[in-house]
Amino acid sequence: MDAGADEVDRLVEAWQRERSDLDLGPVEVFSRIGRLSVLLDRARRQAFAEHRIESWEFDVLAALRRAGRPYELSPGRLIKETLVTSGTMTNRVDRLTQRGLVERLPDPRDRRGVLVRLTRQGKRTVDGAFTALLAREQQLLTGITTAQREELAATLRTLMVPLDEA
Repeated sequence: MDAGADEVDRLVEAWQRERSDLDLGPVEVFSRIGRLSVLLDRARRQAFAEHRIESWEFDVLAALRRAGRPYELSPGRLIKETLVTSGTMTNRVDRLTQRGLVERLPDPRDRRGVLVRLTRQGKRTVDGAFTALLAREQQLLTGITTAQREELAATLRTLMVPLDEA
């Protein structure tokens, strides 16, 4: 095994020895993605902990922040942005409201509807957490060049598009 080998190389080598009849290409890709996922999750939790929020809180706050001024969305739109159930979103908005990070407002276009809006404190919190997250993610990418990063992003996009459509 060469000096540039990683743990996945060692894992694949062992499987090749035991099951040379199998194509281990997917293991080489997805084992690395899985390991990166663990590192990214750890980086996310650390970045968000600095700003006293959980990952799920960041997801809701970030969806509102990305919406642009006035940083508000309907609960239905938040559900689509964060891929959670209606009951889960209600619970999340309740908890974020209690913390002063979002507020509920009547929807002027629908008397029965509400909008969820980011508060000033919520905007400061999500902006700080996002900045901290980007710094940690940049650290995870220090081993590759900008061109390699762009190529990797393009390759992952090619992999994801049909999966997103499904």
